Amino acid sequence: MKIQGKMFIWLSVFVLAMAIVYGVWSKEPVGTTALFLAFGLCIMIGYYLAFTAKRVDAMAQDDKEADVADEAGEVGFFAPHSWQPLSLALSGALAFAAIAIGWWLLYFSAPFILVGIFGWVFEFYRGENQNQ
Repeated sequence: MKIQGKMFIWLSVFVLAMAIVYGVWSKEPVGTTALFLAFGLCIMIGYYLAFTAKRVDAMAQDDKEADVADEAGEVGFFAPHSWQPLSLALSGALAFAAIAIGWWLLYFSAPFILVGIFGWVFEFYRGENQNQ
């Protein structure tokens, strides 16, 4: 975690330099402000990561002699095959199309969104994926 803090702090130094150069050359306030805000975000994240790294144990990425497999572990559980995200994405796209086409389309897409959400949430409580 120490390396991420250092990377963000160095990134903030680079963004600050680019903000100054951009502000002097372009004299454009919006882009200059955005770059200074990006500098602020980078320094906040870098400080947080550097501060947190002092309180946690050293990880494998902090050891220069570590192998890739040293930090390996269980990633998590993922559904093997699920159609619910696809149905939810299609019904969500239909709902967002209601903004461009007409709000009446939202009445048709809302039930499909609810079916997609309930199907995804309760996917492992019914059917072949039901936990015994």
